[in-house]
Amino acid sequence: MTKQKVTGKVFDLKLFKRLLLYIKNYRFAFTIATISVLLLAMFAAVRPILLITIVDEYITQKNAKQVLNFSLIMFGILLLEVVFQFLFIFYANWLGQHIIKDIRTQLYKHIVYFKMSYFNKTAVGKIVTRVVSDIETISSIFGQGLFMIISDLLKMIVIAIVMLYKNWQLALIVFAALPILIYATKIFKDAMKGAFQEVRTEVSNLNSFIQERLTGMKIVQLFSREKLEYNQFKEINNKHKKAWIKTVWYNSIFFPIAEVVPSITLGFVVWYGGTDMLSSGNTSAGEIIGFIMMNQMLFRPLRQIADKFNTLQMGMVAADRVFKIIDEDKQEEISSKGNLILKGNILFHNVHFSYIKNEEVLKGISFEVKKGQTIAVVGATGAGKSTIINLLNRFYRIDSGEIKLDGKNIYGINLQQLRKQIAVVLQDVFLFSDTIYNNITLNNSSIKLETVKNTAKQIGVHDFIMSLPKNYEYNVKERGVMLSSGQRQLIAFLRAYVNKPSILILDEATSSIDSQSELLIQKATDLITQNRTSIVIAHRLATIKKADKIIVMEKGHIVEQGTHIELLAKNGYYSNLYEMQFALS
Repeated sequence: MTKQKVTGKVFDLKLFKRLLLYIKNYRFAFTIATISVLLLAMFAAVRPILLITIVDEYITQKNAKQVLNFSLIMFGILLLEVVFQFLFIFYANWLGQHIIKDIRTQLYKHIVYFKMSYFNKTAVGKIVTRVVSDIETISSIFGQGLFMIISDLLKMIVIAIVMLYKNWQLALIVFAALPILIYATKIFKDAMKGAFQEVRTEVSNLNSFIQERLTGMKIVQLFSREKLEYNQFKEINNKHKKAWIKTVWYNSIFFPIAEVVPSITLGFVVWYGGTDMLSSGNTSAGEIIGFIMMNQMLFRPLRQIADKFNTLQMGMVAADRVFKIIDEDKQEEISSKGNLILKGNILFHNVHFSYIKNEEVLKGISFEVKKGQTIAVVGATGAGKSTIINLLNRFYRIDSGEIKLDGKNIYGINLQQLRKQIAVVLQDVFLFSDTIYNNITLNNSSIKLETVKNTAKQIGVHDFIMSLPKNYEYNVKERGVMLSSGQRQLIAFLRAYVNKPSILILDEATSSIDSQSELLIQKATDLITQNRTSIVIAHRLATIKKADKIIVMEKGHIVEQGTHIELLAKNGYYSNLYEMQFALS
């Protein structure tokens, strides 16, 4: 994975404006947080002013009553600070969580409409990182980043004004240290920008690696790759550690400087103020005490701003990554309007297609399937058989040629209505960690349990399901690991059948199951292909003898077409395949 170029920009205004669009639904929370920020800055300045007044005007004059009164006022200010600090923290974080909820929803909706080519070239771990951890990081822009920085800046500006008003000589001593810290902060935030981009990249790599290995753990163990995978994980994990150590290194340099400079400044304030007061100058004891307080109030936010810059930078990097996915091209938005019913006539005319530019997989194929016909597509691995299924479902767009359904160009048909009319049973069946019933209906509330049961009885699957604990409510766990490959295939067959498709596609549906399951599926196939256009892709040629037409493919071309008997009589490619399988059996 290539690293993104580090721009050094801690705050991307264009990116932030885009984030602000999500605030419009939560104006109340945004307003409360903003007002709280302004009031907290004002309250911060009131406290040292009151302290200076108490010391210079009432303690020195031994006016106990006024000391008590002003102390109570200061206590009241502190209580108000607590209240508005609570409102600020709560609503800023509340706003952040609601915004990322909306962004995450938008992102996921966008992802489910992506073209299949996106998933072919993008690691699942990367997508998971964007949807989960990157979006969570965006919330910190509002909760701990931008609002906090604005609050701290306002406090610093107000405190600086109070300092100049009360004693400009002491104020200049304090301000003399500001350029040093500001310059150090700039260097720090520029360095952290690159460091955090590296961290996010390594987090994404780590997530991708773990996700892939957990999914393929059976292969890892079957081929005794535990040690090799462990060593590879150690290397990736070490890169992740180094990326974080870089941020620790920058923090270790900056924060000691940020602590020492204010302390030195405080020493100069006490020395100069004390000397001036002893020599009957303009400095008072209250001002020295007030400046000791304001020195901390001025520099502490500056140190915190540097820390908040880290948070803001991470949030901006995460937002940039998330919006890049949202800006990715997607397939057309699926609309459920209309109720298209296909008859099932299919026409491929001179179709060319390539997954990778200039590397054609289909090289001008043409064939026709009439309503209710069953055709079989056979050929060696890589011949282009499954590609036909992908194009029929519009997972990819053809390079040239034409695909028609019932005489209509396939790209002029509503996508959802198209896919509602096509049911596919794949060789590698995917089941969700859910009940058998939900895996069959895919949570389609219009398909009732009784309908599923009746359909299961018709194709001979009901008894198998009833033998399981909780029957149709049996949870098959992740990817259906609680079922055998044959049982998963039967569930997939039932899933296709209950949707009553106009076109049925079986893609190597019987290539990895036992003989008993194959008999059940063969029975189901005979049942549901009646009066329904069916396309069967198979390695086992014995399963396609009854097909109305067999299409033989080789290296992206159709080399033969005909019935089983016709193709055997040609003594060509199909005949050789059949004889080889018969000899092996």
